[in-house]
Amino acid sequence: MRLADVVVALIAVLHIYILVLEMFLWDKPSGRKAFGLTVDQARTTKVMAANQGLYNGFLAAGLIWGLMSREDGTAIKLFFLSCVLVAGVFGALTASRKILFVQALPAAIGLLLVCLT
Repeated sequence: MRLADVVVALIAVLHIYILVLEMFLWDKPSGRKAFGLTVDQARTTKVMAANQGLYNGFLAAGLIWGLMSREDGTAIKLFFLSCVLVAGVFGALTASRKILFVQALPAAIGLLLVCLT
């Protein structure tokens, strides 16, 4: 397996993890700790977080689709990595700078590696 595909797979796994945190653990201690939320904040934003988690699942699914595709896989990976990068930059600007390093930077590295192979 190429290094680019390993990085894409790790990014997909990361987004599955984010899906689990946002959809199922948001109001649990581990979810609240991950996002720095109080019990009340988690309770009032739980539905919104589940929606966000679903979108992260779509990103992971697209990356996995790209990995499983043979001829068209590169274009699919580039598209979904670009989506992850844009989401990461937007999240860093609007929610938390940490998202730049957790989401956008890995996507940028993945894009670079896919483009180089």
